[in-house]
Amino acid sequence: MKHRLSKAVASAAIAAGLVFAAPAMAQAYTPTGPDTVSVSVTSAGPVPITGFQPGATVTFTLVGEGVTGANLAVVKFAVTSTSVTKTANSSGVATAEVRNVPAGAQWTLSATGARSSSEAGGSTLPSTGGDSESLLGIWVGGGALVLAGATVAVAATVRRNRQENNA
Repeated sequence: MKHRLSKAVASAAIAAGLVFAAPAMAQAYTPTGPDTVSVSVTSAGPVPITGFQPGATVTFTLVGEGVTGANLAVVKFAVTSTSVTKTANSSGVATAEVRNVPAGAQWTLSATGARSSSEAGGSTLPSTGGDSESLLGIWVGGGALVLAGATVAVAATVRRNRQENNA
């Protein structure tokens, strides 16, 4: 009898751990900050981003489903990222070449580097999409529901076992 209860509790604990650990593992690195500009990429080709100091080192980070160093993969379940460093030209423009964007892909290209004084502190691009903090309530609520369901299942099993033993 005790073995069934301990197995049920262990299973519930593992399930609860997976509910909270899986979303954290699925997140790819996306740079943020006042010196970062992000754009959406839907097709292959050069992506110029303006507003950097001339000669500044700019790090481009590409984030999306199936992104690899060569940008060749089309796996639809893994969100990954890759980075490359470029130098802004004398006009403050840094350009990254994005290759092999699968049809329907929604990748984000972020450029981080020293911004010119006229561009610092602001960006003409809107901040779009969600982040993991905005989903915290959903994950906590979902986890609470899973734990409550597991508790009810364990209680029902214990009650049924007691009734069988008393009969």
